[in-house]
Amino acid sequence: MADYKGSVKADWCPGCGNFAQLSAIPMALSQLGIAPENSVIVSGIGCSSNMPEYMRAYGFHGIHGRSLPAAQAIKWANKELTVIAYGGDGDGYNEGTQHLYHGARRNSDITYIVSDNQIFGLTTGQASPTSRLGMKTKTTPDGNLEPPINPLSMALSAGATFVAREFSGDVKHLVETIKKAIQHKGFSFIDVFSPCVTYNKDNTYDFFRERVYKLEDQKHDTSDIMAAFAKAAEWGDKIPIGILYQREDKILSDVDPVLHENLISTPVKKLVPADIEEFL
Repeated sequence: MADYKGSVKADWCPGCGNFAQLSAIPMALSQLGIAPENSVIVSGIGCSSNMPEYMRAYGFHGIHGRSLPAAQAIKWANKELTVIAYGGDGDGYNEGTQHLYHGARRNSDITYIVSDNQIFGLTTGQASPTSRLGMKTKTTPDGNLEPPINPLSMALSAGATFVAREFSGDVKHLVETIKKAIQHKGFSFIDVFSPCVTYNKDNTYDFFRERVYKLEDQKHDTSDIMAAFAKAAEWGDKIPIGILYQREDKILSDVDPVLHENLISTPVKKLVPADIEEFL
């Protein structure tokens, strides 16, 4: 895991749920035996989207809501890489909604992890697509009038072949789910409750600790999509975490005649100054 330790110190607020993902992602990769040079972290814009800067791996910091197109392109170009797209609920469920839907629909072989703090944190506390109805924020001082979206139902209806929900207050459980998502061949989606300790005083660690329960404890059938939709709709006194749904299916690069071949041969040749001069 030390191989993944970056040289830039994370500057998130103390107690931010993003720290759990910063521990869990490299922990999962290292436990699976995946080296930093074989992994890529792709992000959009937001507090959580600084993740590529804090890990020692290949990284791409894209524009708002556009991590998934870049992540998919990287995986299509070099299928040997483990590609993880990472960002917040504002980035993924507002600007990036269409990319979540179509990435899931085409079953691209990547893992998408969303740090869902139910607020726009980087821009100091505006309502996000997952903010609860009536929540008071800088943009909704009298209470949020828009009902929150359900990202799990959205991913399921789009055809995602791996759908899970996690809580950053349980890193061990989060690591195991990330490992299974990486190992899954297809579009793996994990929505992670990640409390914003500065701007969201509603959905706190205590709020989730009192409510979350593990799906495996109830022997949930992950192959039953109707049961997955039912669990996705659960909200209130009890909120499930774990894998809601998983199935095997062909990925886009299995059926696309161009993507079927590895577009970049591996291992990639190490460039020397003469190569660069010739290229220029």
